[in-house]
Amino acid sequence: MDGNMIRYPGDRLPQPDPAALAHSQRVVEALRNAISGRGGAIGFDGFMEIALYSPGLGYYSAGARKLGAGGDFVTAPEISPIFSRCVAAQCAQALAHLGGGTILELGAGSGAMACDLLGELARRETLPETYFILELSADLRERQQSRVRAAKPELANRVKWLDALPVTPLRGVILANEVLDALPAARFRLRNGVPMELAVEWDGGAFRWIGHVARTDFDPAIMALLRGCPDGYVSEWRPCLTDWIRAVAATLDAGLLLFVDYGHPRREYYHPQRADGTLRCHYRHRAHDDPFLWPGLQDITAAVDFTAVAQAADAAGMALSGFTTQAHFLIGCGLEPMFADLFSAEPGKRADLSRQIQLLTLPGEMGEVVKAMALTRDLHVPLIGFSGPDHRHRL
Repeated sequence: MDGNMIRYPGDRLPQPDPAALAHSQRVVEALRNAISGRGGAIGFDGFMEIALYSPGLGYYSAGARKLGAGGDFVTAPEISPIFSRCVAAQCAQALAHLGGGTILELGAGSGAMACDLLGELARRETLPETYFILELSADLRERQQSRVRAAKPELANRVKWLDALPVTPLRGVILANEVLDALPAARFRLRNGVPMELAVEWDGGAFRWIGHVARTDFDPAIMALLRGCPDGYVSEWRPCLTDWIRAVAATLDAGLLLFVDYGHPRREYYHPQRADGTLRCHYRHRAHDDPFLWPGLQDITAAVDFTAVAQAADAAGMALSGFTTQAHFLIGCGLEPMFADLFSAEPGKRADLSRQIQLLTLPGEMGEVVKAMALTRDLHVPLIGFSGPDHRHRL
């Protein structure tokens, strides 16, 4: 999501309309019932799971517009089609080396990446046999279907929607753009050097944080980093990550699993100066820090610990074949010649194109805070998107 957005206090955010507030109240009731059913408190990962994914209620499951100018945040595929064309170049290389295959996109958002990526692959004559989209939101699925039919009618029959990961492993590419940061995250606060899980309770008509139980199951490497952090230090971790990576990895018989997301290597994630953690909420293109405000109406994310992703991938039998910044990934995939082609073909849009590239690549925008990670299985080829600076040593 827009990592450089100005952060606003809750009282300076646009107010939801009555229908939206009524929907949020239904989400609040679902959260209260979960808290009551679990003895008076739930972990924050449980709170996120309900607030974001509860069927028919959660932010990603209900019908409110989420992406683009009329939503709450903008992702790279909405910023510029050049992003998806660069991803397509990486897909084309992998598919060519595999002798063909399929693509699976996890959480396709507005459908922008699917349309632009398929268009670029058609131009390169390297279309996948099938382009699968795993989308849990019925509303988003409907919008994606409409967009694909309108933008790429000649390719629409190649696109298939799934309700779950495919049972039969595929050969090809699995894409996950800004998926990991929305996986439920748990939180903790250091107390006398001990990480205490932060849970959520309902008290006095509002949600609030409470100290829960001491966590003794953290990776020793995390505990070593936390010894250098001040008392009261707050951060996150994802208990679901290992199982989630294992399930996704099992879907890939051979090929590439590509993550593009906001995050840091572990040593930077648990840095003493990152004392308030990485939790961010997004509402109407404003960022703030209150996950308890209007549950079901706002996005809730936490940055990705890419070291944890690499470890989980290794345990699942995947090879770490690349880790770099979004800027270097896009450059490796041919950003500059693509930009030059568009620049010359559409002179009237030069200012817009320049602005788009700046948003995607500048360090103060998405260029450095967003990372790209390549995990592979039986794909033995130097990946073009990772032909520049190799950041795997930072993990």
